[in-house]
Amino acid sequence: MTDKRLKTLGLNIKMARLKKEISQEKLAGMIGVSRMTISLIETGNQHPKGLRLIDIAKALDIDINELTQSV
Repeated sequence: MTDKRLKTLGLNIKMARLKKEISQEKLAGMIGVSRMTISLIETGNQHPKGLRLIDIAKALDIDINELTQSV
């Protein structure tokens, strides 16, 4: 995935998280990762592995297609 696509994915995750009023720390706890991992994903500096992306979508109660939209 290109750097631009990672940044778009990260922004989509961040916007969905903020819409649900969930902190990075809470989301991290929901899917079993560190808050730093969520931060790195949201800034496009780390690619979420396939299953982790599914976990994020479930935790945010959003269709995975919405998270990957325009990616």
